[in-house]
Amino acid sequence: MQKRTLGHSGLEVSTLGFGCMGLDFGYATKLSKAEGVALIGAAVERGVTFFDTAEVYGPFTNEEMVGEALRPVRDQVVIATKFGFDIDPATGSNLGSVNSRPDHIRAAVEGSLRRLGIETIDLLYQHRVDPAVPIEDVAGTVRDLIAEGKARHFGMSEPGEQTLRRAHAVQPVAAVQNEYSLWWRAPETNGILAACDELGIGFVPYSPLGKGFLTGAITAGTQVPAGDFRASTPRFAPEAIEKNQVFVALLQQVAAEKGATPAQVALAWLLARRPYIVPIPGTTKLHRLEENLAAADLVLGADELERIDRSAAALEVEGDRYAPAQMAMVGR
Repeated sequence: MQKRTLGHSGLEVSTLGFGCMGLDFGYATKLSKAEGVALIGAAVERGVTFFDTAEVYGPFTNEEMVGEALRPVRDQVVIATKFGFDIDPATGSNLGSVNSRPDHIRAAVEGSLRRLGIETIDLLYQHRVDPAVPIEDVAGTVRDLIAEGKARHFGMSEPGEQTLRRAHAVQPVAAVQNEYSLWWRAPETNGILAACDELGIGFVPYSPLGKGFLTGAITAGTQVPAGDFRASTPRFAPEAIEKNQVFVALLQQVAAEKGATPAQVALAWLLARRPYIVPIPGTTKLHRLEENLAAADLVLGADELERIDRSAAALEVEGDRYAPAQMAMVGR
């Protein structure tokens, strides 16, 4: 597995990371801790060095799984986690709101360090911007945590451009983690990628396969099961699934010509957008992990990239990427 550096931070990671959320959170299929530990270990064996989790995944259980899996190879990997949701420490219940007060950040970081079994978090993200707390206070708290050795780098997930710039002025942001894929290209037009170019910030696309849609595994007539967060997502309503098949068809056409899969083409397209982009696809299946990682070796030529862009520009996505409550938390 080749490596990439996240912007000017000096933080070197594998070209593709592993998004660990879906191992036991968010989707209908959930792995046991032993199964998740084994799959993370398989990713390490195949060259992945960048693993992404968060306190809210579970809450808490995902960090415990990641920590157990990576403990034997701690010095070989980069662990990213996130704070920013209001979680009851006594019950572990997600209270459904954001909280980036400095005291809450500190408590969250102590909990993450304990669950992960590490002394320092390599990349500490604010999971969602808290409009009630000045971003300068958030960045300043993370700056202090870095000085204390409890974190190495600061990241932000789903900030707006101006919020990102204000935070970066206080504590350099190593990476932005926003959704980005062939069917969600807002970072290209909302100023985020331009700011990353200018400021030397790495970009980590989450849901690079459109929450599984761009793999081609979800077809017209697919019923999203209960307990899967996509069931409440407008983009996964039955009529949207049917209309959005045009994106899969585009990927399938290119994949057939390249001897690849739609997922591999979707990831290779992202990798070609910027040299500092590191997607973090997730999966619960070993064969899907291997399929995704093979995308790092798939090269799309300039003519192929131009064709994908031109064809995708003529397509219209049906449905929002989140329900209204979740949409209200992004781009602030």
